[in-house]
Amino acid sequence: MPSTDVLKRVLAPRPAEGARRPQRPPLVRELPLIVFLYLAYKFGRRAANGQFGEAFANADLVWRAERALWLPGEKAVQDLLLHSEVVIRFINVYYAMVHFPAIVLFLIWMYWRRPGHFVWARWVLTWLTGAALVLHLLFPLAPPRLFRPSGMMDTGVVYGPAVYGKPEADSMANQFAAMPSLHVGWALFIAIALIVVGRGRLRWLWLLHPLITVVAVVGTGHHYWLDGLVAGTILAVVLAVLRPPRLPARAPAPTGRGTVSADGPGVAARDVGADRAPSGAGAERNHDPSALARRDG
Repeated sequence: MPSTDVLKRVLAPRPAEGARRPQRPPLVRELPLIVFLYLAYKFGRRAANGQFGEAFANADLVWRAERALWLPGEKAVQDLLLHSEVVIRFINVYYAMVHFPAIVLFLIWMYWRRPGHFVWARWVLTWLTGAALVLHLLFPLAPPRLFRPSGMMDTGVVYGPAVYGKPEADSMANQFAAMPSLHVGWALFIAIALIVVGRGRLRWLWLLHPLITVVAVVGTGHHYWLDGLVAGTILAVVLAVLRPPRLPARAPAPTGRGTVSADGPGVAARDVGADRAPSGAGAERNHDPSALARRDG
């Protein structure tokens, strides 16, 4: 089956359960729920911190697997970015400052402008993030910048802004939670969701966000290719189960001359009906020659 057909089936809206107009879920419920889910993820990552030996052993496994799959070396991306200090600084800032604010602004916009899709988006992010947390706990992974065979450096430390310091077992940030990359997973879902709920051809430009994110996470030495591929695979599975809702179509707006017809805006139904030929008894009367003769006489 072509990949385009698979994507259409995954993202095809599920049948609408009713014709009611979507309403915003209560903020007093949604806000504490999202905060709780984020804190659970944050402290859950910390529980897996400090697994140095296992993280470096898994890094060697991932590195060998990528070479066996003929994936390009991550260092080639970093070397390319290092040709321009302006570019590498931009990539560092994108990695450090866009990831979390982007998901917050995305949820706020969905809640306010697309309430019918907000709960769907929240559940997709919940399952995606929960699956990522499970993998972080089961598969600690040292990123390329800490794995010597990669030959990569932490570009944030050299050019700024630095996101991480020296790995420590008691730090809040778990630097061994590289598999999968939620930077890639969240960015990819933001783009997909905005394309699903958006209008017009320009909405496809949202795909630039995950594209730049992939370059950023790899080029800065924070993730391997497989980290992003696994995140994308998990997202595909979640979207196959949680398809976006199909909302009822909006009722046509009145024009002041009657109900808008299917012939286009500004054409009232009664005007269209007036142009049609008469039918029934009236038609026979109008086209009866004897009747016309009597009327003229």
